[in-house]
Amino acid sequence: MKVDSCKANATVISLARGDITRQEVDAIVNAANSGLLGGGGVDGAIHKAGGPSILEECRKIREIEGKCPSGKAVITGGGKLKVKYVIHAVGPIWRGGFSSEVETLASAYRESLRLASQYEAKTVAFPSISTGAYGFPTDKASRIAISTAREFCAGNNSIEEIRFVLFDDRTYQHFKSALEE
Repeated sequence: MKVDSCKANATVISLARGDITRQEVDAIVNAANSGLLGGGGVDGAIHKAGGPSILEECRKIREIEGKCPSGKAVITGGGKLKVKYVIHAVGPIWRGGFSSEVETLASAYRESLRLASQYEAKTVAFPSISTGAYGFPTDKASRIAISTAREFCAGNNSIEEIRFVLFDDRTYQHFKSALEE
């Protein structure tokens, strides 16, 4: 497994090539849709690997709060995964960059980190949010992800490691370039 990393304040920001459902961290982030009821890609893989308890918790959240808007996140238990929590972050659908997509994506990462810190997760793993079916260009998304993580760490040292778990080499290379900037 490839790994690149840097320090931001007291936090290690690292990259790993692999499957987010196999991470042994305190929390993983799900690239969820606003309905919170599972879907394709990372979302489907997390729901499948984590079992029905995650979906059940998502349904309860929906009953109380309604759908989760883009740029926001909610938290559930980890189900059968080797994590305490799954943070369900809803990223934006790419519409050419003219519909606040950059700010919304940064907010999804920021809200996820805020929840991780609030629930005392020391290690958190992210996928590349919005770059699959939602079509956000990976080069732009990777820079937003890394810069938002760095900004969070500048004012908060409660998280020991923020890990970006990337499914393919192309995405990994974009995140590696962003990490080196």
